[in-house]
Amino acid sequence: MDDTLDHHEDAARPRTRALATEAVHAGRDDLAALGLHAPPIDLSTTYPSADSRTEAARIDAFAADGVLDDGPPVYGRLGNPTVARFETALARLEGTEAAVAFASGMAALTAVLLVRRSAGLGHVVAVRPLYGCSDHLLDTGVLGTEVTWVDPAGIADAVRPDTGLVLVESPANPTLAEVDLRAVAHGCGTVPLLVDNTFATPVLQRPAESGARLVLHSATKFLGGHGDVLGGVVACDEEFAGQLRRMRFATGGVLHPLAGYLLLRGLATLPVRVRAASATAAELARRLAGDPRVSRVHYPRTGGAMVAFEVAGDPHAVTGGVELITPAVSLGSVDSLIQHPASISHRVVAADDRRAAGVGDRLLRLSVGLEDVDDLWADLDRALGEATPRTLAACSNHAHQGGTNPGTASSSTSPAG
Repeated sequence: MDDTLDHHEDAARPRTRALATEAVHAGRDDLAALGLHAPPIDLSTTYPSADSRTEAARIDAFAADGVLDDGPPVYGRLGNPTVARFETALARLEGTEAAVAFASGMAALTAVLLVRRSAGLGHVVAVRPLYGCSDHLLDTGVLGTEVTWVDPAGIADAVRPDTGLVLVESPANPTLAEVDLRAVAHGCGTVPLLVDNTFATPVLQRPAESGARLVLHSATKFLGGHGDVLGGVVACDEEFAGQLRRMRFATGGVLHPLAGYLLLRGLATLPVRVRAASATAAELARRLAGDPRVSRVHYPRTGGAMVAFEVAGDPHAVTGGVELITPAVSLGSVDSLIQHPASISHRVVAADDRRAAGVGDRLLRLSVGLEDVDDLWADLDRALGEATPRTLAACSNHAHQGGTNPGTASSSTSPAG
């Protein structure tokens, strides 16, 4: 992908900058003029308001359009200068007008759903697989929304007058199934398309360029990149951002300033981390695809640091047998993580729905970090050996037939559900 960003015009930056440059400098453009090198952390929850008449007018303006002017902050729930830096930077990387940050990815998705439902548009069209908790939030209807699950080709037919959102994740969690975002956006018509871009990140894919109005990230993952911060963010146009800010103020799902600082810092190394981890992941996918103890490998055409694979033996023995790789949920950290989706991340999804979406009982999800590829392979090789009885060696021919070539999506992984 061309590194050049064709983003919303910004008077502060007279020319277009490459993604790697934006990752380092976006959200920091004013630091030199302030006499600073590192971004400051503003931990204040409240700010002096000596002129209450002026403040009243500013609050009225925020209530009307979700934008607080460039004057001093008012209260931490309306906005925070440190968090705003992260929002600015992420919007630049995704090529959108704005971004709104939340306390977690699920808080961000909840805000989007509530904004649409409050407008009388509580019907959602969604494609499985999704992150397990996203699936659960939609399927239980706890927010008063109704969901219709479809194959990507069925989106247009599923749209109703009260449809407020179409939701896809590509590459999807945990199978890495991909959808044609341009085709999906076309099928949406005037209904906003939300793409969960957590796995690809703007380094590998910018959904707004393919017609998505909303781009969701669990910022906890690759954006933070070090397993030490929770956050979520939606990149979008300014009109929708205003609605999200008002919803965030009303519901309180704000991102803590320290988290905003850590996420801004994480963006600076995002391109380097994603590209390095992706190269290692592609090599591990290649080796796994040629291993008789592995029945199928899922690795997306988009690339990335995630690998999913189905084992011939006991998947629980694999997660229990690794030593260098950490058996844990989450992903996108500098260290490698492995987990069994059917037991943990997608346990809240009904078993039949889970399996229909390609999340089988032998599927493992590997988030590849920055370790040496040979060290990671040695760890997987040892764990696979402990998990697979020698008697399964006779199944090797069948296993080879089921494997897929790295760089292509597995034909067994249905993006429909």
